[in-house]
Amino acid sequence: MSAVAEVLSTVTLKGDPRCSELPTCPVCADSMVAAEASAYISDHVISYLWTCDTCGYGFVTKHAVKQRLVCN
Repeated sequence: MSAVAEVLSTVTLKGDPRCSELPTCPVCADSMVAAEASAYISDHVISYLWTCDTCGYGFVTKHAVKQRLVCN
């Protein structure tokens, strides 16, 4: 079975990615609950692999992570 994937850019308006709205499939508009996989691209970027349970379409999103300052 072959898979098709593309990278979609996301802009999070809220500070925490968990508080943002979850993606919907760009093909069938079904909502997605959890990413299939995740990976650190760099110290401040995480990518997520999403696969639609309804139609099987796959795509990748990338999220920038802000560095937290530690106060002593």
